[in-house]
Amino acid sequence: MTVPKEMPEKWARAGAPPSWSRKKPSWGTEEERRARANDREYNERFQYASNCIKTSKYNILTFLPVNLFEQFQEVANTYFLFLLILQLIPQISSLSWFTTIVPLVLVLTITAVKDATDDYFRHKSDNQVNNRQSQVLINGILQQEQWMNVCVGDIIKLENNQFVAADLLLLSSSEPHGLCYIETAELDGETNMKVRQAIPVTSELGDISKLAKFDGEVICEPPNNKLDKFSGTLYWKENKFPLSNQNMLLRGCVLRNTEWCFGLVIFAGPDTKLMQNSGRTKFKRTSIDRLMNTLVLWIFGFLVCMGVILAIGNAIWEHEVGTRFQVYLPWDEAVDSAFFSGFLSFWSYIIILNTVVPISLYVSVEVIRLGHSYFINWDKKMFCVKKRTPAEARTTTLNEELGQVEYIFSDKTGTLTQNIMVFNKCSINGRSYGDVFDVLGHKAELGERPEPVNFSFNPLADKKFLFWDPTLLEAVKMGDPHTHEFFRLLSLCHTVMSEEKNEGELYYKAQSPDEGALVTAARNFGFVFRSRTPKTITVHEMGTAITYQLLAILDFNNIRKRMSVIVRNPEGKIRLYCKGADTILLDRLHHSTQELLNTTTDHLNEYAGEGLRTLVLAYKDLDEEYYEEWAERRLQASLAQDSREDRLASVYEEVESDMMLLGATAIEDKLQQGVPETIALLTLANIKIWVLTGDKQETAVNIGYSCKMLTDDMTEVFIVTGHTVLEVREELRKAREKMMDSSRTVGNGFTYQEKLSSSKLTSVLEAVAGEYALVINGHSLAHALEADMELEFLETACACKAVICCRVTPLQKAQVVELVKKYKKAVTLAIGDGANDVSMIKTAHIGVGISGQEGIQAVLASDYAFSQFKFLQRLLLVHGRWSYLRMCKFLCYFFYKNFAFTMVHFWFGFFCGFSAQTVYDQYFITLYNIVYTSLPVLAMGVFDQDVPEQRSMEYPKLYEPGQLNLLFNKREFFICIAQGIYTSVLMFFIPYGVFAEATRDDGTQLADYQSFAVTVATSLVIVVSVQIGLDTGYWTAINHFFIWGSLAVYFAILFAMHSNGLFDMFPNQFRFVGNAQNTLAQPTVWLTIVLTTVVCIMPVVAFRFLRLNLKPDLSDTVRYTQLVRKKQKAQHRCMRRVGRTGSRRSGYAFSHQEGFGELIMSGKNMRLSSLALSGFTTRSSSSWIESLRRKKSDSASSPSGGAEKPLKG
Repeated sequence: MTVPKEMPEKWARAGAPPSWSRKKPSWGTEEERRARANDREYNERFQYASNCIKTSKYNILTFLPVNLFEQFQEVANTYFLFLLILQLIPQISSLSWFTTIVPLVLVLTITAVKDATDDYFRHKSDNQVNNRQSQVLINGILQQEQWMNVCVGDIIKLENNQFVAADLLLLSSSEPHGLCYIETAELDGETNMKVRQAIPVTSELGDISKLAKFDGEVICEPPNNKLDKFSGTLYWKENKFPLSNQNMLLRGCVLRNTEWCFGLVIFAGPDTKLMQNSGRTKFKRTSIDRLMNTLVLWIFGFLVCMGVILAIGNAIWEHEVGTRFQVYLPWDEAVDSAFFSGFLSFWSYIIILNTVVPISLYVSVEVIRLGHSYFINWDKKMFCVKKRTPAEARTTTLNEELGQVEYIFSDKTGTLTQNIMVFNKCSINGRSYGDVFDVLGHKAELGERPEPVNFSFNPLADKKFLFWDPTLLEAVKMGDPHTHEFFRLLSLCHTVMSEEKNEGELYYKAQSPDEGALVTAARNFGFVFRSRTPKTITVHEMGTAITYQLLAILDFNNIRKRMSVIVRNPEGKIRLYCKGADTILLDRLHHSTQELLNTTTDHLNEYAGEGLRTLVLAYKDLDEEYYEEWAERRLQASLAQDSREDRLASVYEEVESDMMLLGATAIEDKLQQGVPETIALLTLANIKIWVLTGDKQETAVNIGYSCKMLTDDMTEVFIVTGHTVLEVREELRKAREKMMDSSRTVGNGFTYQEKLSSSKLTSVLEAVAGEYALVINGHSLAHALEADMELEFLETACACKAVICCRVTPLQKAQVVELVKKYKKAVTLAIGDGANDVSMIKTAHIGVGISGQEGIQAVLASDYAFSQFKFLQRLLLVHGRWSYLRMCKFLCYFFYKNFAFTMVHFWFGFFCGFSAQTVYDQYFITLYNIVYTSLPVLAMGVFDQDVPEQRSMEYPKLYEPGQLNLLFNKREFFICIAQGIYTSVLMFFIPYGVFAEATRDDGTQLADYQSFAVTVATSLVIVVSVQIGLDTGYWTAINHFFIWGSLAVYFAILFAMHSNGLFDMFPNQFRFVGNAQNTLAQPTVWLTIVLTTVVCIMPVVAFRFLRLNLKPDLSDTVRYTQLVRKKQKAQHRCMRRVGRTGSRRSGYAFSHQEGFGELIMSGKNMRLSSLALSGFTTRSSSSWIESLRRKKSDSASSPSGGAEKPLKG
């Protein structure tokens, strides 16, 4: 970027912006943005990006070359192109070129069509956006311009319900004080309206004539992706004015409830924050994908070895035997030695034997994954009727990974809970309200409660609000001053916006559900927040409208954990009202409130023990003189260029002291339906669940008990709250010591220190007696995640049954997930519903988004999405387990059938002089993987299941083979290819031995090449068809049709290709004329085919019979039990429900955002009873899984170089 050196004359004074020489671009990067209004010539010098966006990848000219280049980045496609080139060389081509080009072109075409379709819709979307019309002020006149033609420095007029064209500095609007209202759903998924305001100096520029003369210059931060931050300065009329995010309208927002507004373009097109946040998501691959890449390389190495062996054989044969036949079998012209003949033979055999890895493998895998994705989308049991939301597989590449998850990382609010807040209880002046008692003085349960409180006295009450304790309303009606002050605080101390569509119909727009619940409670009890301006708040108190002067809002942030307002009532009295977290506010109370503090603290403990979110309320009277002095210091701090936030925090800290306690509120955030049952079921499947939440420790711990993650039967719950590295390390060390001490009798005499230095520490820790849980705070986690302590934290956490991380940032959530991925080598799943969960969702192997109350950003970043946490058990235990099972069976069978098919050529090479002669007809080679064997294996890969879905849910231990990667690994791969090679040996040598002596019905010799080829091919198709019949565990009409239909198609094509008609038309292509009819008419041939089939299949049948009887796995046991139950018609036994008797300290997590106070002041404003889990979780039939798990843990390698504490791999 070129930066002009000259500086405008008018800035050569004290109010001038900083000199150009202060910030110079480095390597073309932009260090600051300068934009001058109404001066395109000046702004064009900086070569800023235009407002045209481009998300498409291709155009008509570049599509073919670019798309082909991208497709050939895939190793498999390049491999098959290389084979095609080899087949075009006559000296080495042993197969016709179409045997490779047909499937290759088919794959490339299908992929290209898919890519072209996707890009067409991207082009369509780009054109639609770029061609939107906008009103731009050019030469003093508003002109219609397409979005793509808007430039930095232009002034744009927006009208109600229009999209914002670029990132704009708001100059003026139709609303008083330069206010405007926007909806940011496209940016953060939130549908509630937000307020923005122009700075006062430009808010009066409503006339076009004034705007045309506006020549202010903005110097601000360079383009970035921070949606909630903006820092800049406006220089105009020799003055400078600070700019913040509250003055900005970002591209993607929609103007609402505002007739018009004007804005100055600061960032355009790709520089806008919306586009800066649209970075590519990291491509996720499954463990099976990575294993397949390794296996393909091994197979290629095996292919080269076979080629070398056969090439050496060719060279030796040509040298020792071939020279005797040169008279009538001369070498080709280019061949001058036996060595060169062997060299050419090598490439010929590479071509022939390439079908050990056919291109159809990759196509079939994608088809199967697509089918699995549709099953998830179509699952009615994952459809939320209330929200009319189906489950959605947003990717097709990770389905089998769903069957291998070991760790789940979950958000709390909105994921485990409903994020719908209800005002439940409160404590006012030492008295608790909200409980209802019967005539005997016992606390009434919900079903025993009388009618809710009648708020009919209040015409402005919210009819949806329910409260059960009538004594609170009586206190309000009797004029109790403490109760009135309590609700007055709730009606004033907030950042809610009120909208009144019809008289008396109030709609509150709250930035957090907590605030909405509190203001609504005050509204129903007679303190109705009615409206606000930048400097006033109007409240109807018991029917009387009272307007308070709003002097200051001391805004909330994650460090302060409180917010305050300073107001002046009509009598001129100034009072500060404050609400915040108890851990913060209780330390800032006046000493005279100690007795009330003790009582309120007891109430807080009681509320928190019930899982309620608590909040403390306090107030403080200020005299006029002190306030004026404090306001001046606040103003100076707000104008500071450096450390502005720290200075403001210090000023706020001063005034928020020696406050008088009013009471506390308790809000209920209910658990989602089915959460405890889901967590219990997933735990039985050996899936560890970690909760990562921004909420406070007490609330998170209580929710942990509510959803049965934590239980009173646990040996101990470790709580890590250290503020320094040494404190955190010591707390983690003590936790590990306690776990080891309780397991010393299991340790065979080893001391703790001996075990600590052992290379199997994690295995020992994870086998400790008892159940433990770990709770760690965000500030402690920051130290625990440091490089020198992360292993200690991970060892301790992984030894615990449950882990809860509280007060964590979005970045810390991602770091915890990355830590487990890095050292445990386990499949991770992250699930959340808010924008703060996006980084965690993207970091995990699998990301799941819940479409809840916090917008759709988590869904947009996820791989799978649904509306309720309970659907996770079905996604993993049914769809995930089946997908993994199907993919593993598909791959095992696919490699088997292709080795059985290809290795026949290898054995034949020893009997044909290593001449690279194929056994089969070339058309059979072409159609084998495309027609004869493709559909049966696809049907198995899409529809197969070992046990029904109900059994998958009843026996969660069935999930463990996926976690241990038992169904497809290197061992299973070698077993498959060994079976394939065994089959190929029998497939070749049985017909070869029979044909050596056999005769036809007329006494002539049966042995000829074409008859042998037909016999071997027919035997192969029948054997692999019978084998897939044995492999199929769940038969559908489709399986029957595809398996027996493929056999019928084989015979139909065989007889057609060997017919006289095709030979007459294409004599050079169809040379096996009449061979099928003659060969298959011989009883000897059919006897050979039957013998080959029986010898190939019987060992498999015998092995599976013995394994089923001697060492059945859990799925075999479940199927047997199912058959027994059907015969006996026995009822399932139900697991008893485990109840919780204890309670734990909890509290309120202030789910708030920073910045709204300043904005307003400036005018801005757990069903286990249905689970027949039986005793199979402890049966000996599943003990092999446990032994394998222990073996896997014991053999785990060190996680990092030089580390002495390896973790389970």
